Amino acid sequence: MEGAVTRYRILALVVGTLLVLLTIGMILKYGPTDMPMLAGIVAPVHGFLYMVYLAAAYDLWRRTDWPLTRMVVIVLGGVVPLMTFFVERRVVQEARTLPPAKAEANA
Repeated sequence: MEGAVTRYRILALVVGTLLVLLTIGMILKYGPTDMPMLAGIVAPVHGFLYMVYLAAAYDLWRRTDWPLTRMVVIVLGGVVPLMTFFVERRVVQEARTLPPAKAEANA
């Protein structure tokens, strides 16, 4: 269970950081500067790692038996800028407070 939490946490922080960079890149691209270079580099990387993030989030969700609404919030965390950091913190705290018997039974 701890391995799933660690994988999710690392991917959430990386995807969240890339999403913030992508947001800045889109502002630079469509704003007054007309600099599309940052968005062009970050967008494919974020897209690929977001798919990996979804797999890690599903793995964690499956092991914890949380409701589907929790999974929806986790998925939205990788789409809404800065939300990832708040969701990640809460998800990791709640996953680590699960009773060990329940966490191991779902592994």
